[in-house]
Amino acid sequence: MQDCIFCRIVAGQIPAKKVFESDEVLAFDDVSPVAPVHVLVVPKRHIETLNDASDSDAELLGKLLLCAKTIASEKNLSQHGYRAVLNTMSGAGQAVFHVHMHVLGGRELRWPPG
Repeated sequence: MQDCIFCRIVAGQIPAKKVFESDEVLAFDDVSPVAPVHVLVVPKRHIETLNDASDSDAELLGKLLLCAKTIASEKNLSQHGYRAVLNTMSGAGQAVFHVHMHVLGGRELRWPPG
């Protein structure tokens, strides 16, 4: 999608501090972090919201979770804890309409969130 900021990051048109990359997934530091570790994990293929995912996307969505686990391990978050968040639609806080997961850690995370 031409006007999607995450698609433009995936295409290399907008710079990002990459943390992880595979053929199907890209992870990069959030430019407006809300925790000491705040990484965004996106599928390279555009899916607007989780509502738009289909059964054929199950493996790709699973790869987002495994990427979050890898990032948590590399950032030394695995023992203390981290949060993997996927917001769907604006009412839940989705601001960029390209499926993405936030990996948050490095400080105490309270429940319930906002």
